[in-house]
Amino acid sequence: MASTDPISTTAEPAVDESPISPVREGMQRRYSLEKHLQHRPEAQDLKNRNILLDTSAAPALQSKQIELERQLATDNLKKGLEKRMDRDTLVERNILPDSNAAPGIVANQRELEKQMRRDSLDKHLQSRPKPDALVKEGILEETENPLNG
Repeated sequence: MASTDPISTTAEPAVDESPISPVREGMQRRYSLEKHLQHRPEAQDLKNRNILLDTSAAPALQSKQIELERQLATDNLKKGLEKRMDRDTLVERNILPDSNAAPGIVANQRELEKQMRRDSLDKHLQSRPKPDALVKEGILEETENPLNG
């Protein structure tokens, strides 16, 4: 009579004991590991690439150290922002331009203002009185000649 029992004494073992990497068994596998270990990056290179932490703290404390450093940076930034001068003070000290124009056209605006001042100065210089008129009005003496300096 054939047994319908799922567990039979002639069945193969339930645990697969075949090697994971059949190509690299024994010494070949060991040499492969040594080869990889010889070519692994240095610790300093990993620190420079931010893969390893550049700290001497114990691994259990490293996350707390990072959290404290981040909090310190946040506190310093808040202090710096509190001490920051307001826009009016910066404009008063000629650090910021007194303009609400877009940054891309501020240079053109400055050049236009400079040209307008130059034109105004030229206009006023052309309409100033002659030295003879200033002598007649008593502003200059006859011995003074503003053109000779």
